[in-house]
Amino acid sequence: MLVEANLLTKEGLEKAIIEQKKTTEQFSRVLIRLGLIEEEALVAFLGSKFNIPYVNLSKTYIDTLAVSTIRYEIAKKYLLFPFGKEDSVLKIAMVDPLNAAVINELVVETGYQIKPSIASEAGIRKAIKEYYEEEIPQEQKKKFEKKKIDVKVIGEEINIDRIMRQGSEAPLINLVNHLLTEAVKAKASDVHVEPYEHSLRIRYRIDGVLYEVASPPKEMHHPIISRIKIMSEMDIAERRLPQDGRCKIRVEGREIDFRVSTVPTNFGEKSVIRVLDSSSLCVDLTSLGFEPDALVIFEKYISVPHGMILVTGPTGSGKTTTLYSALRSINTPEKNIVTIEDPVEFVLPGVNQIQAKPDIGFDFASGLRSFMRQDPDIILVGEIRDRETAEVAINAALTGHLVFSTLHTNDAAGAVTRLVNMGVEPFLIASTVVMAVAQRLVRKLCDCKIPYEVPGESLRSMGIDVWEDRVTLYKPGGCERCVNIGYKGRCGVFEILVVNEQIKDLIIHREPSNVIYRTAVDSGMLTLKEAVIRKVLAGATTIDEMMRVSAEV
Repeated sequence: MLVEANLLTKEGLEKAIIEQKKTTEQFSRVLIRLGLIEEEALVAFLGSKFNIPYVNLSKTYIDTLAVSTIRYEIAKKYLLFPFGKEDSVLKIAMVDPLNAAVINELVVETGYQIKPSIASEAGIRKAIKEYYEEEIPQEQKKKFEKKKIDVKVIGEEINIDRIMRQGSEAPLINLVNHLLTEAVKAKASDVHVEPYEHSLRIRYRIDGVLYEVASPPKEMHHPIISRIKIMSEMDIAERRLPQDGRCKIRVEGREIDFRVSTVPTNFGEKSVIRVLDSSSLCVDLTSLGFEPDALVIFEKYISVPHGMILVTGPTGSGKTTTLYSALRSINTPEKNIVTIEDPVEFVLPGVNQIQAKPDIGFDFASGLRSFMRQDPDIILVGEIRDRETAEVAINAALTGHLVFSTLHTNDAAGAVTRLVNMGVEPFLIASTVVMAVAQRLVRKLCDCKIPYEVPGESLRSMGIDVWEDRVTLYKPGGCERCVNIGYKGRCGVFEILVVNEQIKDLIIHREPSNVIYRTAVDSGMLTLKEAVIRKVLAGATTIDEMMRVSAEV
């Protein structure tokens, strides 16, 4: 069609086909990259063929009120840009205007009817940069602005004495302490120090999302890393190998622990600092986010005298917090509780916590064997990673102990399949596992949340069972308390699979996880998606968070 419209020559077409076969790149991108057709001309042509309005954003009036209806994160995620608004209709420029799922999400997000137009990717990216990135993020970053500190710059040549002197200079100490103190105040879980060719980037992970903060110049990279290494008792001369360490500083009268990791990259060492603030650890079961009916089930089965309880989910989904909360709720003077973890992140009063040390042969499996001679009632294993650990844990459960542990699976039913794949016999799993819990973390809306109405039909098309014609939901606002993000804190959503007689029978007969999952749902199990939908309808979180959780499971 492009050739017929004289927008592309036959020779150009053949050249693009050969190139596309080599790179498997999208055909339109090949045409643009090789300069065979202008992107705006191609997009206008596609719009005419699909009968979709074409818009050139660089030549179109942009209504800033329309821009404010859609958040930066959504515009960037789906490559779209709101440029006009008429009554209840929002005009959106999209790279893919035929994506009905995104359009449905926009209806729910904004409460407007959506009129999509097609626009070039370059045009949309330019508009996003001009109307979002050059204005809105600046407001969000004000809280994190750093003072300029005059520190001597060290060269690429390693001079240990000079590094030691510079790493101890007061201005540099103040800078690094300031970075860590601000991270604690912002409730960040991690601090990323990332070197690039001509810049240094500092980012805080807040409520699971990374936010860039005002960063020092590139010349400060080596002094900052050196100071972090000195604080963490790491080898400051070694830049070729990854290193790990720990340190602590006092923030607002509290001692905060930090776990530090460094790795070499193309442009220097990157450091990630995990903030271990025990005051932010939620160990109250009622505050974790359990739905009332799910909490009753969870509390019932963590009180059984023996068996195995598994908590599953990806890294950073809050599994350790859930296990700590469970131990705290059942910890009494009559019980001997022992844990083996890697690493021990928080101290639990009244619990014997042991740090695994695989480098000297003291791993989870050998630690578990040692525990059996310590007269334990309850055992927590940080993670079941291999068959040996799984078998020792199951044997402990069979001999009258209550064992808690974690697995990396997407849902609760997947825990069974994971153990079978490790080589554990199904009859042993059926005899010991009493409950598997899958969980995710969703961001909670700040008190500055903004209500808006959504057509019930749009929600039903997304799988949300509502009967009202109009439903009130909430979206992020922005205030000083939440640093203009709109979210403040996180809570868990949970899927609890109770291993009843019917599930045991399926496990013994080696049924796949999807069969176990469907059976559990038929028996009344609340799924992860249903749990987060309840939180959306209750105004605790957003459709965005629901879509993220739904995409993971």
